[in-house]
Amino acid sequence: MASTFTIALVGNPNSGKSSLFNALTGLNQKVGNFPGVTVDKKTGVAKISENLSAHIIDLPGTYSLYPKSADEQVTYEVLLNQQSADRPNLIVVIADASNLKRNLLFCSQIMDLKIPVVIALTMMDIAERKGISINTSGLEKSLGVPVLAINPRKDKGIGQLKKAMVAVAEKKPAVLPDFISIESLTGAWIHELTHVTLQDSNYAALHVACNFKELKYINAAQRIGIGALIGENAFQKTKVQAEEIMLRYRKIDAIMAQNVVVENPEQKVAASDKIDKVLLHPVWGNVILLSVLFILFQSIFWLARYPMDWIQQLFAHGGDLLGSVIPDGMWKDLLLNGLLAGISGIMVFVPQIMILFGFITVLEDTGYMARISFLTDRIMRSAGLNGRSVMPLISGMACAVPAIMAARTIQNKKERLITILVTPLMSCSARLPVYTMLIALVIPNKAVAGIFNLQGLVLMGLYLLGFFMALIVAKVMDLLISTKERSYFLMELPVYRSPRWKNVGITMVEKGKIFIKDVGKIIIILSLVLWVLASFGPPGAMQKVEEQYAVLLKQHPDQQNQLQHEKATAKLEHSFAGLMGKGIEPLIRPLGYDWKIGIALITSFAAREVFVGTMATLYSVGDASTEMKTLEQKMRDARRSDGTPVYTLAAGLSLLIFYVFAMQCMSTMAIVKRETRSWKYPLIQFAYMLGLAYGAAFIVFTIFK
Repeated sequence: MASTFTIALVGNPNSGKSSLFNALTGLNQKVGNFPGVTVDKKTGVAKISENLSAHIIDLPGTYSLYPKSADEQVTYEVLLNQQSADRPNLIVVIADASNLKRNLLFCSQIMDLKIPVVIALTMMDIAERKGISINTSGLEKSLGVPVLAINPRKDKGIGQLKKAMVAVAEKKPAVLPDFISIESLTGAWIHELTHVTLQDSNYAALHVACNFKELKYINAAQRIGIGALIGENAFQKTKVQAEEIMLRYRKIDAIMAQNVVVENPEQKVAASDKIDKVLLHPVWGNVILLSVLFILFQSIFWLARYPMDWIQQLFAHGGDLLGSVIPDGMWKDLLLNGLLAGISGIMVFVPQIMILFGFITVLEDTGYMARISFLTDRIMRSAGLNGRSVMPLISGMACAVPAIMAARTIQNKKERLITILVTPLMSCSARLPVYTMLIALVIPNKAVAGIFNLQGLVLMGLYLLGFFMALIVAKVMDLLISTKERSYFLMELPVYRSPRWKNVGITMVEKGKIFIKDVGKIIIILSLVLWVLASFGPPGAMQKVEEQYAVLLKQHPDQQNQLQHEKATAKLEHSFAGLMGKGIEPLIRPLGYDWKIGIALITSFAAREVFVGTMATLYSVGDASTEMKTLEQKMRDARRSDGTPVYTLAAGLSLLIFYVFAMQCMSTMAIVKRETRSWKYPLIQFAYMLGLAYGAAFIVFTIFK
């Protein structure tokens, strides 16, 4: 039998669904979008047996078949819509064995849709530690569907799960009996509704009756028929839903009494609960959270310092070697001052990017990231948000694009919009190269109180500044945007686990590769374009500089080195890039910036980290010295026309503050437009963040100059 079979994976959040999807599909997966919505659609191909190739769909996590978010609505419509291209032949319900009662509620709802079902129990090891013993064969008999224990994190039980999938595919399964009687809740008219709505089951028809106004696939004629039918029978949606849940739980309690044993339930306290007494304490919990963040930012400087020094030395020696063997000319200049300068600007910051993502992965793997949401719920509410907004904000420390997409889980539309608009204020990994370069330039590398690194403290301060400014802006938006919709914050805290160090290592390497490949391509291309713009200019102006310094070199042969440096600087000023920088210099001079920084501000709109590559190219092109210096040394030596340093403490702090607040990222604006389906909000976002950045940078420069 050679066929293609569609399998949907469904389950509660944090149940192990994504781990199973990865275990089944491996690298044969892709991400798209469900039709008509911006919710991610993860699909893949899995070889279930020699004769069965399965199309796997990882549906968004949901707690029940009553949707409360955009993600849950997608799962809902895929399972209910008979005409959906994604409608599965088989549903694998991933159920957390350590929270079986709640998970069985969702399982029972899926079963009543009359689509073939296999139940995969995860977290069996955690259930055992809680003293929970589950008779899977008895549970299978009671439910009437296959029930298997799996551990996708360790690739256990996957073979048995595939066999169950094959068994369903090779024979037409018998129609499952109703888990509960829907007619006892509604009356016999619900069966008539199945014909009107073209549904397979009474339970699917009940959901259509409850939500037919929101379901996109219901046409106008069907809406009229449904409305008339539920009106004739005095259908009360809320009452029926409440009775349904009560009826399901009564049967689930009976099934669990037969098949689940809990040892000493009154005395059994999970290790996670004991840890939470400390980590979620109103005082000590916040102290520990700040300590964790402090260690993170200290480590970014402390741990990354050594590989960064090695990389800088490697490129410096490599540049000296190439410079000694390549003949002078335009190609040598392009290679050393364009390409090599751009590559070095990428590679030197890879260690810091990897360390940041390594720490974030450890926090997620251990279950501590969810506790951060819980701890910050109170402060989020003071800003008009709730704890669910914390996850996108924290994710924004890595990248604003997926962080903004993560806001889809926020049910309240107002809170979701505000979260989207303030998330870019969180300092992402793209800002990290800019921060670390400028901090190393203007902040002394010394210890505070004998143990704390001052540069690490400043870096932590920048991240906290972005976070608290996001709260302030959110509060202002909360006052300006009115809504009657109320919000609630309910979340499940996953159990603590030791991090999967292999997963941490893979994530660090992958993120480093992504930074080099994706961001690196942009930086190198812009570095080469900048080299051209910085090396050429209007013929008349460039010729005039050549003639002027030809005369000076003849008149002052003893000052050749100094004059060559002045000539290179003059040519850069009269180049196309120099003219761009000079054009915006009057606007940025009040912030303490010169025209070279102005060029970097323009180019870094493509991606914030391009600032570093731009500086590397500009200071290489404008330097006639044969000595290979690091970018930090070149910027430290930079002088204005009056001989004063360009990068003073005031100018450096002003530039740091500008990058904390400015919207210097086209990709972020594009994703905001995609999520809000309007250019209105990204333009508002760009305007308020640019105004905030300019105003704050001006104040800081004025105070410290």
